[in-house]
Parts: sequence; C-alpha cells; structure tokens
Amino acid sequence: MTAHPAGVTIVTTVGPDATPWGMTCSSLCGVSVEPPTLLVCLRAESPTLAALLGMSAFAVNLLHDRAEPMARLFSSGAPDRFEKVEWVRNPESGVPHLVEDAHTIADCEVSETLPVGDHVVVFGQVVQVATHVTRSANPLLYGMRRYWSLPAPADEGSGR
Repeated sequence: MTAHPAGVTIVTTVGPDATPWGMTCSSLCGVSVEPPTLLVCLRAESPTLAALLGMSAFAVNLLHDRAEPMARLFSSGAPDRFEKVEWVRNPESGVPHLVEDAHTIADCEVSETLPVGDHVVVFGQVVQVATHVTRSANPLLYGMRRYWSLPAPADEGSGR
C-alpha cells in the first residue's frame, strides 16, 4: 500500500488520568453519511489505542500540507510530543485538538471495533466537525514512502 497515497491524520484521545495520547495515522476512511461514521486502523499494541478504547472518544486531526513535522513527531513515539505542539482540549470530551496543524478536526465516539491481524479497526460516529477556514485546506499526503501535497489548483479563469 506504500504506492497508494493517503491523507495524513493524527488521531488523539486522552487516558483516564487526562493524559493526552496521539499517533499519526493514514488509515482513515469515511464509512457512512447517516449516521456520520468514519474508521481508523490503529496498531493493536498502541498505547493511544488503549487510551482511546478506555475513553470511547477520539479526534481525527486532518493535517494540512505544512504539518509534516507534526506527522513525523507523532509517528516517532516521542513521549514528549504534546509538549512540542500547540493543542487545546475539546470542552466536552477533553480530547486534544491540534489547532495549528489540522485543517479539519472530527470528534468521534467509538461505535464499534474489529480486530484484524495486528491492528484494530475503530469505527467512530462523528459528533462534531471543526474546520479551520483561515488555514490552507490543502491536505498533507503520504505515499511512495514520502510526505507530499497536491499542487494548488490553477485559477479556472486563467484559460489553462
């Protein structure tokens, strides 16, 4: 699947002691419009997954094209990653939102899980979506073993 580009997200949640957890994830898929549901696939041994399942709530932070450093940080497993990124807690769930690095954030409640091999598919019913319209909505992509983004669309009036 490395040859198939995908959007890059950081899945965030909190543990029972309100400690923030998060990891980079490119396994994201929209599942249903009604009810609005998406899925993420997380490594079965991930401490982020354990916290997410304990809380039954998570956020999917869809990264913009300037957030590659955060994607790398959250894929590194660095224990101090939340000290190196600007984030705020969702007032209702306490789940971290990466406000400077995400163009859109979907807050979800776990509706179902399915273990598959060394991962767990987590289905999340979307309860809230926040879009940061003042920032670029050009998504960060990962594929062919590198981060990249699509070029900006040509102006439709330019005759190209």
